[in-house]
Amino acid sequence: MRRLIRLFKHRWADDARRTLPMQTLQRLQTLIATSEAQHSGEIRICVEAGLPNSYLLRADRTAALLHQRALAQFGRLRVWDTAHNNGVLIYLCLAEHAIELVADRGIDQRVGTEFWAAMVKRLSTALAAGQFESGLAQSVQEVNTVLTQHFALETGERNPNELPDTVVLA
Repeated sequence: MRRLIRLFKHRWADDARRTLPMQTLQRLQTLIATSEAQHSGEIRICVEAGLPNSYLLRADRTAALLHQRALAQFGRLRVWDTAHNNGVLIYLCLAEHAIELVADRGIDQRVGTEFWAAMVKRLSTALAAGQFESGLAQSVQEVNTVLTQHFALETGERNPNELPDTVVLA
């Protein structure tokens, strides 16, 4: 019965396009591009209204499904495929009001789990208040800060944009 309820919840979740209008997506994309000009890392944002049916029909707990889905999107969006292993994915599932942050090993080993957890908590607070754009913008700025701290570009060095800067609405 829980799986059936979960299935309905995810099929009738708010549309990600209504939650993040085109102008918001463009401003976030610009913020990501500006950030990546300062360091060699890559930042991706992926927002889904709900999980696909293939996840919802599994017996796993919802938290485990969300983590599995974030890891799958991390791979699908090739966030792991950067020269310095310093890509970061900010993943949102609107149906569950859930946030997953997946950091590649190059940056994750340099930044403590406390930092990531605090960042997710701040983003969660912003999203609960309906402040999607400002919450995501703050998260991008926080990721930018740690990437700049650990992977700053040298004077005159350019960061080849290894991944698209667009926000993915899946």
